[in-house]
Amino acid sequence: MPQRLLGHAKHMRHAPTAAEALLWRHLRAHRFAGFKFKRQQPLGPYIVDFVCFVRRLVIEVDGSQHLEAIGYDMARAGWLNAQGFRVLRFWNDEVLVRTELVLEAIWTTLHEA
Repeated sequence: MPQRLLGHAKHMRHAPTAAEALLWRHLRAHRFAGFKFKRQQPLGPYIVDFVCFVRRLVIEVDGSQHLEAIGYDMARAGWLNAQGFRVLRFWNDEVLVRTELVLEAIWTTLHEA
C-alpha cells in the first residue's frame, strides 16, 4: 500500500465532514448491531469512508464534489465490487437530515449478507 495513501487516510480521519462524523458516532466501537467498522480505510488504490470487513460492506458519504466525479466513482465501485465488496452510497444531506433512514439501510444490508 503506497505510503501517500496511508498519510492521506490518516489526515482524512482527523478532518471528517459533518456527515461522516455523525455516521461514525453510530458505527464506531461495535455500536451498530455489534459490527466492527473502520473509517477512511485504504483498500487497494482507494480510500473508503467506512468498511465492515466481516460483511464486505463499504459505505461512502458523498458531497457535491462527487457530482463531477461520476466516472471515477463508478470505476471505484466496480473495482470494489470485483473484490467482493458491496457499496452503499449516501449524500451528506441524507446522513444529516435522514439519519435514521440511512442507518436502517445500512442495518438491512448488513443482515442480507
